[in-house]
Amino acid sequence: MKPTHIEHIGIAVENLEEAIKYWENVMGLKLEKIEEVADQKVNTAFFRIGEVKIELLSPTAPDSPVAGFIEKRGAGIHHIAFAVENTDEALTEAENKGLRLIDKKSRKGAENLNIGFVHPKSTLGVLTEFCCK
Repeated sequence: MKPTHIEHIGIAVENLEEAIKYWENVMGLKLEKIEEVADQKVNTAFFRIGEVKIELLSPTAPDSPVAGFIEKRGAGIHHIAFAVENTDEALTEAENKGLRLIDKKSRKGAENLNIGFVHPKSTLGVLTEFCCK
């Protein structure tokens, strides 16, 4: 697993509309798109700054993992996503190196990317996502 670049930084927000206004009006970024990821129970909004995207994550249900994150830790940085050539291979390599996985196999995420998460308890407290097209 050799990440090629930071694909995006995920930020958990309570109110997507308010967060979009902040990123547009204060930070001066242009909203690229809004997308629902039904199986993860979130709405996402994407902004680009250079080669990196900011992904806002707003829960659509109280039992959403993002809702649980916000309840425990409050709104803020949720995860960092690294682009890799093959998500499944990256997950297998991470597990072989002793990391605890959330996903043993990749699944479809926002923007139709293949995604997989590594548990923050084995990554120095940072929820880490691997993704590829």
